[in-house]
Amino acid sequence: MVTPADEDPGTAFRSAVHAALLDLPLPGGGRTRERFQRFVELGRADLTLARLGEGHADALAILTELDATIDPGWHREPWGVWAAAPASVTATQEGDRWRLTGHRPWCSGAGLLARALVTATAGDGVRLFAIDVDAAGVTPLADTWPAVGMAASDSRTVSFDGVTALPVGGPGSYTARPGFWHGGLGVAACWYGGAVGVADTLYDAARHRRLNPHAMAHLGAVDAVLTAARAVLFAAADQIDANPTGDADRLAHQVRATVEAAATTVVDRVGRALGAGPLCQDAHHARRVADLTVYLRQSHAEADLARLGELVAAVGDPGW
Repeated sequence: MVTPADEDPGTAFRSAVHAALLDLPLPGGGRTRERFQRFVELGRADLTLARLGEGHADALAILTELDATIDPGWHREPWGVWAAAPASVTATQEGDRWRLTGHRPWCSGAGLLARALVTATAGDGVRLFAIDVDAAGVTPLADTWPAVGMAASDSRTVSFDGVTALPVGGPGSYTARPGFWHGGLGVAACWYGGAVGVADTLYDAARHRRLNPHAMAHLGAVDAVLTAARAVLFAAADQIDANPTGDADRLAHQVRATVEAAATTVVDRVGRALGAGPLCQDAHHARRVADLTVYLRQSHAEADLARLGELVAAVGDPGW
């Protein structure tokens, strides 16, 4: 699915949801390669569309894994997952009703979604809740995303003022389920697709004009890192299908680190090969680079690598 030239990513996202184009195979169900491939395609076409599409598909997987029943038409509405900084929103129970209060940053699709899954801190721990985005008390705040990168994703801080919410699962169940790390791998598939989209500019240049030997060396290096990252990504998909309920913490950290490094290399080498021209004269390429730069920072960099190191040190045989 490619974003039409005359259609913005938000509109394309909503159209894709309504047409069931984002009803993807669930992770661990035997078709995880197909799921990841769709994320790669979305990322290559448009990273904003990928970000929104991955969030919607992840929400559907979470609802299924936690046996949540919302209503018969829930999968035909655009969903997102607003799970950053759980302590920024609190949940209080009044009889059989839950209410959310606080300010949640990093809410992608703030003005585009119909519903969202929101983490919040309750008296018994961190819980996950489903909310209607147009419900009373839900207010996406203006001027909370001044960045150029991922600007079209409508990512904003959202204010919750006593918002009625439906609990999904129990305390801690959002992060405890095996699919939590499967979702993190889906994000890596989007990063990979975005990196391929950036690399396309160098590839197209090499096909249509004679590049100097240095630029061709950069193209060779880009091909090598993308080939390696793709192999790691889809091998992980097979591992998930072979062991869908296994602990995928280390696997997710391995793949995300590999793809992040590859994507960072691609951005650097394409820029070094082609200079400032595409960044200054090709709006599509410039937006790709800006979007990917921001999206990659969903990784926690050295903190994630430190966690991976801890996981490696804890096993008897790292399997190298």
